[in-house]
Amino acid sequence: MELKTILEALYQNRSQAHLANDPLSFCHRYRDPRDQEVAGLVASSFAYGNVKIIKKNLAVIFDVMGTSPRRFVERFDPRQGSRDFAGFKHRFNDARDLCALLLAARIMIEEAGSIEKWLLRFYTPADEDLTGPLSGFSEAVKSLDLSPVFGPGGVPADSYFPFFFPSPASGSACKRLCMYLRWMVRPADGIDLGIWQGISPAQLVIPVDAHIQRICRFLGFTSRRQADWRMACEITRALRQLDPADPVKYDFAICHLGISEGCDGKDHLKCAACPIGDICAAGPV
Repeated sequence: MELKTILEALYQNRSQAHLANDPLSFCHRYRDPRDQEVAGLVASSFAYGNVKIIKKNLAVIFDVMGTSPRRFVERFDPRQGSRDFAGFKHRFNDARDLCALLLAARIMIEEAGSIEKWLLRFYTPADEDLTGPLSGFSEAVKSLDLSPVFGPGGVPADSYFPFFFPSPASGSACKRLCMYLRWMVRPADGIDLGIWQGISPAQLVIPVDAHIQRICRFLGFTSRRQADWRMACEITRALRQLDPADPVKYDFAICHLGISEGCDGKDHLKCAACPIGDICAAGPV
């Protein structure tokens, strides 16, 4: 069976159980695209580490944000935010970093009307992918006036706020930003939301986490070992051969072979039952 046929079957078998085990599920709490856009920025920013801990900490944030993340951000007061989120911690990001993220979202919305329109300042439709737009976006966010959170000295050295906005220019795989863009840009299909219309899905770059890094090596989509921007682009180019208009279509399904189905490339009993086992280099021999 050819590769695309197998991956199409994997795509069709995505489930709501997979979605419930994904940070993207927090965006699906809301119907208004303006709320989903803000929820997506927050959820993707903290989407690193153990998925159970991610979901637990995101639940804390969204419980405070209430029924409308967009309205919460529009009215966000960093002083009140420091009280609302006192004691918050997600690995090395703390309440101060969270408040800076929410303030950055507020500024973007005030300046452009939406996060999408603010990002589009750096976007060129003719680009093959989003290397340039993401680099410009990240650097511009880190240059915003966040003194209401950090004080007049700028972002202090001990803050991990810049971790939210890595750049392809530095070689980072930018996994969480690429994931956010996939959620927003890909056509609505019950998983991704398709609420941003200004960017072409053909320009998306796959979010490379540990699962994508491992499984896409097994599938022959990359020969690289380091999860960096070059690997992300190499995998995306391979996927573009299967679907030029929507190259990251299979990302969620492949990723959840690891997140939800427990693939580690070592358990051949699992490999034998895996839907991609016949084409995967880690599959049973």
